[in-house]
Amino acid sequence: MTSSAPSVCPIESNGSKKRSSNEKGSSGFRNKKQKSSQQLNSTGSNDEVLLLDVQALLAKHTLEDSLENDTRNGKSTSDTTIANIPERFSEVEVTISEISSTGDGLAFSPDTKRVYVVPSTAPGDTVIAKVFVNDRKHSYSLADIVKIVKPSPHRNDSLVTCQYFASCSGCQFQMLPYHYQLAHKKTIVEKAYRHFSNLPPDLVPPVGDTMGSPLEYGYRTKLTPHFDAPPDAKRSDGRHGIKRSFKEVPPIGFMKKGTRFTIDIEDCPIGTEAVRLGMKRERKRVAEEISGYRKGATILLRENTKRVPKRVDNGNQPESSESRPGDVVIEDQGDYIHEKTCITDGNAKSTEYIGDFAFVNPAGAFFQNNNSILPSFTSYIRDHILPPNPTGPKITNLIDAYSGSGLFTITLSSLFTHSLGIDISPASIESAKSNARLNSLPESQANFIAADAANLFASINFPAAETVVVIDPPRKGCDESFLRQLLNYSPARVVYVSCNVHTQARDVGVLVGGMKDVDGGFGPGNGAYEIESLRGFDFFPQTGHVEGVAVLRRKGNVAPQAVVESKED
Repeated sequence: MTSSAPSVCPIESNGSKKRSSNEKGSSGFRNKKQKSSQQLNSTGSNDEVLLLDVQALLAKHTLEDSLENDTRNGKSTSDTTIANIPERFSEVEVTISEISSTGDGLAFSPDTKRVYVVPSTAPGDTVIAKVFVNDRKHSYSLADIVKIVKPSPHRNDSLVTCQYFASCSGCQFQMLPYHYQLAHKKTIVEKAYRHFSNLPPDLVPPVGDTMGSPLEYGYRTKLTPHFDAPPDAKRSDGRHGIKRSFKEVPPIGFMKKGTRFTIDIEDCPIGTEAVRLGMKRERKRVAEEISGYRKGATILLRENTKRVPKRVDNGNQPESSESRPGDVVIEDQGDYIHEKTCITDGNAKSTEYIGDFAFVNPAGAFFQNNNSILPSFTSYIRDHILPPNPTGPKITNLIDAYSGSGLFTITLSSLFTHSLGIDISPASIESAKSNARLNSLPESQANFIAADAANLFASINFPAAETVVVIDPPRKGCDESFLRQLLNYSPARVVYVSCNVHTQARDVGVLVGGMKDVDGGFGPGNGAYEIESLRGFDFFPQTGHVEGVAVLRRKGNVAPQAVVESKED
């Protein structure tokens, strides 16, 4: 089963914190001997999320209309569904009723008793759509929009700024006003906890309004366009000594929506100005050097920032952008000038600033790539990481369990006596240590260690009742080994950050509802936490993706366990 929605999480990375749509990828902390429990079978993939939305819409219409009518006519719903499966490439006229959590429009057809999944549509659109895949088992069809018969009142095509929109798989919502996008992303978080947490509604608090990005376009500090191998290239060519070459410049860009084909993209308006200039430059370079390529390649475009204090002697103003050489973008940042350039070497170092904090990383490594929202995002976590009405022991310790290059450990360290970042990647730990020194943080305040996955908390001597744990796992979420260890350790608070709110909801459901045979202080199989707050953050405007932050507090006044259980069951 394939969805027409893009299947790639927009946060690309090389290294330990991979956020690929490949659900078999590394989760960072993984004990390979530990099998997943039934609670963690959900992967939060696009296919799974789409199917749940389809089933909910089918259930709504079937219960209200279709089932009663079919029963009266002496035939079952399944008979009607099979009889009315549309032919492939046939065209249907449907009205979109809602947007799924994958970003696709969903329309229920009373005639065929099916749901049609149509990308690039808005609720209220009446469209002609061409069917290209039928899922017979689950009563839905994937279709491409052919034309809009009657536009939705929510649709505003004048907002579309990209000539490739509706063809490129990157964006889904350019035709929707930004306030509507934010409201929709709130429903994504709500549905994630309804479908994936396995918690009763009374244990899930109302979801806060989605925090918007200051930049709706021009926000991505990293893009990775690519081009495919020569059309006549075969996997066996190398083994047989055959060298294929390009007869012409191939399409350089991103995947065509709903396919595995690359389409030529000359410009991407969600990229920052520096990245867009780099894209133009790299496209020209590849075209000039294409005869030297024997296979496809991915192009790295990563923004780099140089912070320059303004010259104050004699009241001189900073140099204008015209006086600086090359593709340098100049931004006035109060007391500083930011000189933005685009790095294309994955081993080169890129620098980003979040307020007064500086982060230097390999250009190809993971780092959040919407810098405009990071100050408000990290401020929100600072404001919520400690209890609003503290009782009991004072929380003085921070554990950043998927620390990467130290984003949370460093930006939150001033709130704690001790902050410890943990990551499975030695390269990430070295970057984090370097960033701590860059921000003048002593090792006693911000320390980093490479973790052993099977005994993650075993070497930690922070009292659990005085500790908060921040987790920001890859797209596939936490595995059973990690959740088991976290429940056993049972810190006072947990802040869970995720680029996939569906796996986040699944994992939070385990922490709140409990895990079989695991005792977090309330008896085996019982949960140890309550959800204090839930909120989405729009790191990727114009797309269907939303980042989630869940704040959990330990239940009641029961003291957490004094001894960490390091032995796996």
